[in-house]
Amino acid sequence: MKLIMAVIKPFKLDEVREALTGLGVEGMTVSEVKGFGRQKGQAEIYRGAEYTVNFLPKVKLEIAANDDRVEAIVEAIQKSAQTGKIGDGKIFVYDLGKAVRIRTGEADGEAL
Repeated sequence: MKLIMAVIKPFKLDEVREALTGLGVEGMTVSEVKGFGRQKGQAEIYRGAEYTVNFLPKVKLEIAANDDRVEAIVEAIQKSAQTGKIGDGKIFVYDLGKAVRIRTGEADGEAL
């Protein structure tokens, strides 16, 4: 089992969700986060005054999946979240040691 974590631009969330739903992904956790990468924030203009935004709003997705589905999920996220511009985000894949569905007690692959 793997835990896929992706940090993407917020306006791409619906596209990514639709792509993952098409693959049969039945659940994910979404968090609103802030951060910066190579772009180091950006300059914004509000009422004629320029100010720098140091932390940009992003959306973090967390998806637990069986090993055989990881590559398809990563590819779907990459394709649907890509704009070709700086700040598109990152995808991380971690090993997942154990998963338990609290309601039923199912474990590991059955819990996903």
